[in-house]
Amino acid sequence: MARLRRRACVALFLFTLFVLATLMGLRTLKPTDGFSALAPGADVLPVIGEKVDRRSVSSDVQPSPAQARNPKLVASNSGPDKGMSYDVHIFYYMWYGNPQMDERYLHWDHILVPHWDPKIAASYPRGRHMPPEDIASSFYPELGPYSSRDPEVLESHMEQIGAAGAGVLVLSWYPPGLADDHGEPTEDLVPSILDAAIRHGLKVAFHIQPYKGRTDHSVHENIKYLTDRYGDHGAFYRFTTSNGKALPLFYIYDSYLTPPEAWAEMLTSTGSHSLRGTPYDGVFIALIVEERHKNDILAGGFDGMYTYFASNGFSYGSSHQNWKGIKTFCDGNNLLFVPSVGPGYIDTSIRPWNNHNTRNRVNGRYYETALQATLNVRPEIVTITSFNEWHEGTQIERAVPKKTVTRLYLDYQPHEPDLYLELTRRWVEQFSREKEQWLM
Repeated sequence: MARLRRRACVALFLFTLFVLATLMGLRTLKPTDGFSALAPGADVLPVIGEKVDRRSVSSDVQPSPAQARNPKLVASNSGPDKGMSYDVHIFYYMWYGNPQMDERYLHWDHILVPHWDPKIAASYPRGRHMPPEDIASSFYPELGPYSSRDPEVLESHMEQIGAAGAGVLVLSWYPPGLADDHGEPTEDLVPSILDAAIRHGLKVAFHIQPYKGRTDHSVHENIKYLTDRYGDHGAFYRFTTSNGKALPLFYIYDSYLTPPEAWAEMLTSTGSHSLRGTPYDGVFIALIVEERHKNDILAGGFDGMYTYFASNGFSYGSSHQNWKGIKTFCDGNNLLFVPSVGPGYIDTSIRPWNNHNTRNRVNGRYYETALQATLNVRPEIVTITSFNEWHEGTQIERAVPKKTVTRLYLDYQPHEPDLYLELTRRWVEQFSREKEQWLM
């Protein structure tokens, strides 16, 4: 009897070990990265009021009959070059000038912006940069301090963007006659950029800046102007929704400066000057900086939100750790979440007191980490900050080593000047492959 009890105890002990080992094995299993499984909530595509579902999309690709039956199925968004994706957008600036094309330097000679606290400002230098040896950037462009009006520069830029695989150039835009505080009006450059873009198979969207006097009414007029003037151009970007509507997409920078109640007058179907259902309807993407902006963006009638800043941790929206929560909020409210990633951040050439927000590139590792963070939330569109915002050191444009009597510029060494174009290209290919798996 005692022998039988011992055998039973041994059998129970071995069974317990088996169960524990099985449980531990299951705990060590990790979900695969990227798009290999449907995103949480992807099986539910709600329609809120009269707002169309803009989350399952395809740019410039009309849905097939199968896709029309199933709004979760979306056509591939590759460009004419299979390594290019119209789901990858890149911010572009056309505010640079030099004496050869513009009679003087523009933006390369940016002032050193004083801190708002006079006591702190007193500890830092003041003045203005003196190109071409001293420019308002911590890096030096391979093309030198160029002019955005130079046709050869535009061709080089479009070639570089195409090589990086980003299919949509998001153009920083001010209305005719207006400009930022340190430049001159550039709206007349838009036709040249559209023409250069289409030669390289690129599309162009617009990034409406917070010009003086911007309101919901003025933005309404801006949308009409852009659609009427450029809507027939082959490079004008349209975003195809799951119900087959091809609508222009607009990014609204610093959208939080206008109350959500005002935006709702333009962006909801019952607004006093609504664009919804008119020839000027579109997909409107607001900037999320603080957590409270999520509900403001929803209340304002926007179709989605983007994060812009390339400095992880700088704001709620730009912090990678918050993206999962933002994506869940967007999925639950029929909104697009468009995360923004960048190769690094350093703006001390124009804000010498802002060193605490610098993000070192670490030979591309910072960028790779940010790009992987986007895959983890399975976005439908990703934005890159930036192609050529040299002041804030977020550019992926080619840069070269440069040393002068007074300056030692940062560079991409030990790698080549096109390091970040190549990293972007490889990631775009991965993003496209994984998104195809997700959609399947």
